[in-house]
Amino acid sequence: MDTQAQPQTGHPRRWAILGVLVISLLVVVLDNTVLNVAMRTIADPDKGLGATQSELEWAINSYTLVFAGLLFTAGILADRLGRRLSLTVGLIVFGIASLISAYASSPDQLIAARALMGLGAAAVMPATLSIIANVFDPRERPRAIGVWAGAVGLAVAVGPVLGGLLLEHFWWGSVFLINVPIVILGVALVAILVPESRDPKPGRIDVIGVLLSIVGLTLLTYGVIKGGEDGFGATAAWTTLTTGLLVLVGFVLYERRITYPSLDVRLFANRQFSASTGIIGLVFFAAMGSMFFGAFYLQMVRGYGPLTSGALFVPFALGQIIFAPASSTMVKRFGPKRVSTVGLLLVSAALALWLFIDVDTPIALVAVAFFIQGVGMANVMPPATEAIMATLPREKAGVGSAVSNTIRQLGGALGVAVLGAVVSSVYRSELTAPAGLPDAASELAHESIAGAYAVAGQAGPAAPALLDGANAAFVTAMHYASVGSTVFALLGALVAVLWLPGKRPAAGPAPAAAPEQDRELADA
Repeated sequence: MDTQAQPQTGHPRRWAILGVLVISLLVVVLDNTVLNVAMRTIADPDKGLGATQSELEWAINSYTLVFAGLLFTAGILADRLGRRLSLTVGLIVFGIASLISAYASSPDQLIAARALMGLGAAAVMPATLSIIANVFDPRERPRAIGVWAGAVGLAVAVGPVLGGLLLEHFWWGSVFLINVPIVILGVALVAILVPESRDPKPGRIDVIGVLLSIVGLTLLTYGVIKGGEDGFGATAAWTTLTTGLLVLVGFVLYERRITYPSLDVRLFANRQFSASTGIIGLVFFAAMGSMFFGAFYLQMVRGYGPLTSGALFVPFALGQIIFAPASSTMVKRFGPKRVSTVGLLLVSAALALWLFIDVDTPIALVAVAFFIQGVGMANVMPPATEAIMATLPREKAGVGSAVSNTIRQLGGALGVAVLGAVVSSVYRSELTAPAGLPDAASELAHESIAGAYAVAGQAGPAAPALLDGANAAFVTAMHYASVGSTVFALLGALVAVLWLPGKRPAAGPAPAAAPEQDRELADA
């Protein structure tokens, strides 16, 4: 049967709705990319808050901890209570938290405000993807998800450059204040354009399952963060990780037994679902880890300011913006296995390029590495995300979106923690501090490259030797971490080769919209 002759089940305003969802997604992703270039300014005692490296890490990690811990629950509640409601409330919470962050007077206040931002983002992120699944016909959904993924690339491009411009002309809090007008615009457009949708037959709420997922994901994320800070052999790290994993195993066993599970764990028996989920986790492990050490390389080793550092992330974003919307066409022609495998191999090649980047390597090579990585991820994320969403009915889209985003967040957090721990460990072993430094100064210099630069400001004649040693030690550590990130990207390519389908199934009749959705389309 000719699929073009089948009735169109998408919302009449679906492309305008997609534009609204892109704006909503932009503000969440924009914030994290902006913060990357603001860390050095926030650490400055005169221009910022005088935050220590540990406090800076927790300004990032408090957001990650809440975001990852509540993503799954937020997806369930969006399906049950309404996706437009979830999106609106999430945006409002995110905007209020951004305002508090902008005027924080201490690192502790900033950390708390960032945690509140994580709560808002947890409500926004799965709602955007699940609304796409509900307003687009399955035949158009891959293209829409490609645009959605391209919006992430746009935020990655705009965020660092915008952050750099703001930091050069205004105080550090302006990087958070910029979120507020975007949130106001997003809330207004959501109210005007986005239809409400929810699961028409949600069943009884799985209270125990929801609580187990929150506790398990929060403990797992916290264990990953502590492992990155103190080493995974530290008691607080491995005990928390182990407890989190045990709670999540209990969650899976419980979900298999009940009539109305929050997550139908039998989905993981579907190789398309489980392989796509695994690929997302592996590629974000590799990519976010490289972004972490790349940001320190640009701002510390090369000494670039926020604006220049931000501009060097633009090639990564351009790769995604250009190629992500076209990924659905590539999948139709070559199949998800080939497209995803090539994408992961490109990511692997880009990460391997960091092995050839040294203290004085032409900076164009860094831009090339970021661009290749962006192109690779543009051909991994849309087909993997679409494969996950395609295994679920429209009314359960929030759960599928939550699973995808939870794995993405955990993969990224684990990548930063593990590869950050590699960088820290190798850096400490490689650095030889100049003779004559006080013990306290030498200890601070060995803690991190940021510590070495802080010590160098007061080290007098010993400063050049200290900085040369710190830069060389960091670059060596970065090479070790790049090997690790490349291995994980290659592991993702192996998963794609073994378990993703080689050819996209022919499109059948589009599934009928739920009765509630029929009414929404008619009203529109």
